[in-house]
Amino acid sequence: MKVSQSNSRQLLSRYALVLLLAACTLAAATPASAQRERPALNITGYVIDAELDPATHHLTATAVVSFTAPANLDVVTFGFHPALKVTKITDENGKLLDGERMADGSIRVTPSTPFAAGQSEHWTFVYDGIITGNEDGPVQGLKLAAIQEPISYLLYPARWFPMTGYMTDRFTAEMHIRVPSGMQVFASGMVGAAKHVKLSNGKGGDEYDFNWTKPGFPGTVIAGRYVGPVSVGAGNVKVYTTIGHQASANELAQTATKEYDYFTDTFGLPETPRLYVVELPNDTLEAAYAPELAAIMGAHIGDKPGIRLLANTIAHQWWGCQTSPKTLNDAWVTNGMSRYGELMYVEDQTGRSAMRTALEDVAAGALAYDTMPLSSAGRQDPFSPQFQSMTLDKGGMVFHMLRGEIGDKLFLATLKGALSQYSDQSITTEDFEKVAEEQSQKQLLPFFSQWIDGTGAPQFTNKYAVYRLGNNKGFRTIGEIDQDLDLFRMPVNLRIETDGKTVNQDVEVVGTNTQFVVDTFGRPRRISVDPNDWVLKATPDLQVRIAILKGQQLVAQDDLIGALAEYKKALVANPQSSLASYRIGEVYFTQRNYQAAVDAFRDSLRGDDEPPWTEVWGHIAIGKIFDLTGQRDRAVNEYRLAIQTNDNTQGAVNEARQYLQKPFTQPEGN
Repeated sequence: MKVSQSNSRQLLSRYALVLLLAACTLAAATPASAQRERPALNITGYVIDAELDPATHHLTATAVVSFTAPANLDVVTFGFHPALKVTKITDENGKLLDGERMADGSIRVTPSTPFAAGQSEHWTFVYDGIITGNEDGPVQGLKLAAIQEPISYLLYPARWFPMTGYMTDRFTAEMHIRVPSGMQVFASGMVGAAKHVKLSNGKGGDEYDFNWTKPGFPGTVIAGRYVGPVSVGAGNVKVYTTIGHQASANELAQTATKEYDYFTDTFGLPETPRLYVVELPNDTLEAAYAPELAAIMGAHIGDKPGIRLLANTIAHQWWGCQTSPKTLNDAWVTNGMSRYGELMYVEDQTGRSAMRTALEDVAAGALAYDTMPLSSAGRQDPFSPQFQSMTLDKGGMVFHMLRGEIGDKLFLATLKGALSQYSDQSITTEDFEKVAEEQSQKQLLPFFSQWIDGTGAPQFTNKYAVYRLGNNKGFRTIGEIDQDLDLFRMPVNLRIETDGKTVNQDVEVVGTNTQFVVDTFGRPRRISVDPNDWVLKATPDLQVRIAILKGQQLVAQDDLIGALAEYKKALVANPQSSLASYRIGEVYFTQRNYQAAVDAFRDSLRGDDEPPWTEVWGHIAIGKIFDLTGQRDRAVNEYRLAIQTNDNTQGAVNEARQYLQKPFTQPEGN
């Protein structure tokens, strides 16, 4: 073969970013321009033999790729990890094939003979390479593969085997993975116990065999020195952690089992009754998934945001594994339902009010980049904040609003119906719309036209007049709901609070002005539009959240100047926003502009105290600055003020006590 080489802490409100990064395993790994088109060939299956050597960070592999291709295709392009070197490609007759390595790491291969329409091809790739995770990968800024101790991982988006049609082209996979003795390997379709083998370096090792026979995405392999398994209840959910997180393994098993059982009751039986929950190292994505596999970063084991993160990841066993998007324009179905499944679990465990609180951040994400319809999401780079916010957050809000429109019973029937009809298949937006209409027996074209094919959200205002009815019959309220979307049509709830009984009435809001008439016995005191937040609405408070969310995303991309600009937009919208001032303080702290940072943290403490944790962490941040500038007495006072709040969000009080004992110092290299 010819181959040519052409530490600021984000805390709870950082959770949106946590899921954005987790969702990187749910989107795509090939360049955006390549993802907007349907793949030219259909990969149906793999047989992969691979050996991992963490001591040398070395991967050696052979992959037999089965596929069909159009008869007129002259060259085939496979996505591939840039650090891996292909040494030989042969067709099923053993003939060497010519390949060209492209700048993005992909490989263009020329067939030895023209393809025949519908005929299955079987090509063998032999390759190896060193993957530490520090070299250029398929997605800039994300570490998606690393052969290392104590945990090695080859995530599906890392393109560690020749691939195309990421998250749209379903395939089967038989894999045989060899590792040093003492390491356990997890992937989809585990077959039996490990076999003792001799590795290529002459040392003893173990081979783990996997065979996933249903068309899907069994492309993630995780190997590590784990303890476990830990399981509770029926034992079909098994948890594996490193020794460092062994103390939290039982709690993680309880959480994972509850989430798995909840989703089974809600969505129906999954593809398989087994689920392995495995720890990921802290240098990669916060979470990843594959059939039978849910992986979560060690730093999130046992913390509060990790509960939601794990729920989102487990929900992908149904929405992402069992059914998947036909194209990236349809990714809102699986990404959005996994996000909403996570919120449904929050509601089930902690109540409706907790879910509504979580929805506030989801609504901000839904409107953060709402300049393009969901039906065109595939035009965006799948790893961009725009694509993630659209498919995860706006997709999640679409499911929430659909539930509000058709009711809980029909909503659950729609979800189960979609999974049943499209099990082990791809689903389109049109497919899901059809299922929803069949289950609800409602004409939902206006709903999906507004939220899938349109942009924007209504900003409701209402005006009304109250009239007394004669003969002691009460009062009549005549009013009007105004909003700015001319084509908007949706039932919206009105809450009329009176001197006596509170009355709720649904009003079909059509266009920019909709009149309503409500009769009540008591005199109306207040009328609220959509008081239970079933509709995605544009509000002044949401504009603050959107600006802060964008700022956090820019910080994650190391664009501190852009982040500051977004945070200052939030302060313009709400000068008392403690969170906006706190985030500004973080940026200045990262830049070592300590005076500006202290001023911002002081503004945060004088602000609206939303969210409440800004107080405890504001004092800690100021204490750190005093320590760094040699003012130990003032630092100690701030740490004591932090402890007095009794707010241990993300271990704040524990950290403050630590700095009381030993002054804060800037970590090396930070």
